[in-house]
Amino acid sequence: MNKPLNFVLFLCFVFLVNIQTNYAQYNDAGMWFSINAEKKITPVFSFTLSEEGRFNENISELGTFFTDAGLSYKIGKLFKVSINYRFTNKRQVNDFYSKRHRYYVDLSIRKKFKPIILSFRTRFQSQYTDMFSSSTGLMPSYYSRNKLTLKFDLDKKYTPYISTELFSPLNNQDGGILIDNARYTAGIEYAFNRMHSLDIFYLIQRECNVKNPETDYIIGLGYNLNF
Repeated sequence: MNKPLNFVLFLCFVFLVNIQTNYAQYNDAGMWFSINAEKKITPVFSFTLSEEGRFNENISELGTFFTDAGLSYKIGKLFKVSINYRFTNKRQVNDFYSKRHRYYVDLSIRKKFKPIILSFRTRFQSQYTDMFSSSTGLMPSYYSRNKLTLKFDLDKKYTPYISTELFSPLNNQDGGILIDNARYTAGIEYAFNRMHSLDIFYLIQRECNVKNPETDYIIGLGYNLNF
């Protein structure tokens, strides 16, 4: 095994051990599956479409499934902006699914420092829950989400990576809460060719600044098609 790969695996190990040591009141195991497609319309414009299912309650039930569609535009070599819509069904305690409509804008920057690829994405999102069946359905919730990702280009078909994403509510009634959720991910992207690839990851999601925080330990698998 080469030295760069040893270094990457060591970083991932330290990353996960550090996260696992955090104490939580409630734990759950999950599994996420996704199919993602990106179609280049022009060299700078792309259309994206994703379908995803997320199992929770120790992978015993389909907790969430959604369809996500968007348009992205590359600004030079470093920047990309995208506009997306997501329609989500989220399971409730009564086993009915709540309908959510989410609109969001992403601004991303990506820079390569061989062998490290550094990317940062900031997102502003607005979401309506049970829009026509709830008294608060027409009152959106707003979030700012910031994600930092480190990828390791080993000149192989596989690309290891680690990432951190923080969720900040913008219209929370508690006012003082800056972050209420965090995600920590370690994974490997495997490219079969230029069109087809797989993303295999382990994600830890933790609630923050709540009385009984939940921590979810999630295994994920995504198939990506680029054409």
